[in-house]
Amino acid sequence: MTPGERARGIRLVVFDVDGVLTDGGLWYGPDGELMKRFDVKDGHAMVLARLTGLPVAILTARTSKIVETRATELKVAKVFQGRREKGPALLELCAELGVPPSETAYMGDDVNDLPAMQPCGLSACPSDAAHEVREAVHYVAKAPGGRGAAREFIELILRATGRWERALAHMLKPAG
Repeated sequence: MTPGERARGIRLVVFDVDGVLTDGGLWYGPDGELMKRFDVKDGHAMVLARLTGLPVAILTARTSKIVETRATELKVAKVFQGRREKGPALLELCAELGVPPSETAYMGDDVNDLPAMQPCGLSACPSDAAHEVREAVHYVAKAPGGRGAAREFIELILRATGRWERALAHMLKPAG
């Protein structure tokens, strides 16, 4: 089954953060974590998904106020932070949102993401993900993490589920 065929049944998209929604870099100041870089195109794709009724969630092993701020800005459906055991966390997230794992898509970049990917109907990674992850997923994005991989993945799902034209219509509506 192709990634596009798998994407047709997706009702929830879940993203790891570091190395997927960011380039994996962490900037530390004297008082701790200072900044992460998020790609505006990835964020815009998350908004397009939400506007078409496709919820987006975040599942990350780290805990960061920056992630909470970005998720709030994008109106992400759910954020699970500090969840090092991602397999059980994904199942909990799916149960909480009422979507079975078989209708869930997950994008991660490292071996700790593999347990969350296994039960999903569609798994993906950025082009610069760990070798073991690139070998295990259904879809490898052309773009690296934090540089359009999430946008590419969401667009694949929106097109496969017939939501792409609806997403464009939202953007072409006159203001007011």
